[in-house]
Parts: sequence; structure tokens; C-alpha cells
Amino acid sequence: MQCDDVAKLLPAAVEHGAAVELSVQRHIESCLRCQAELARYRRMLRGLQMLRTRYLEPSPGLLAQTLAAIEEAGERQAVHSILSGRRLAYAGAIGGAAVAATAATAAMLVHRSRRRGLPVAS
Repeated sequence: MQCDDVAKLLPAAVEHGAAVELSVQRHIESCLRCQAELARYRRMLRGLQMLRTRYLEPSPGLLAQTLAAIEEAGERQAVHSILSGRRLAYAGAIGGAAVAATAATAAMLVHRSRRRGLPVAS
């Protein structure tokens, strides 16, 4: 019997009280690793059972703090969506068009000045 094989059987044995084979019992009795695993599993199960029955009282300001945090996050999201949404796309398109128009105008002026033999300002 290997420790990995025993580890697979431990959850069912502890949770449901399923009977384990004699060879598994003997392995657990002789193996410190499996004994520790069994002890950890039992502690974890007790902790989970305790959480089921335990009722925690929230702190007095928890609800207000939570609502404020949600509202703040919502405002940030709204600003972000405005900046990253269609308005940003329109602003980018207008900026791109302005840059393209400026470049075309500059190219046209350079071309005309060269045709007339005028020096191009640098």
C-alpha cells in the first residue's frame, strides 16, 4: 500500500465513516505521513463544521463602507467607460483626421514651393 493510495481513501473514510480495508488501517498505523494527513483532514473537517454553526456579527460600519466602495468603484467605471468608449474613438478619429489634413497641407505647400523654385522653410 502506498501513501498516495491511502490519501485518496481518507476523505471518504473521515467524512462518511466508510470502513477502510485492514491493509489501509495497518498502513496508517505504521506511516507517520499518513497519520499526519489523517489528522490534518480531521482538523479541516472540524473547522468546516464549526463554520456552519458559527454566526459572525458584522461590524457597525461595514454596510456603509461596502456601499461607499461600490459607489466609488461604479463612478470610476463610468468615467473609464466614457473615456474608453465611443467618445474616445471619436476623439481619436478627429485627431487622426487633423494630423492627416496637416500633413497633406504641408506636403502640398512643399510641392508648390518646389515647382515655383522657392526655398522651403526648415
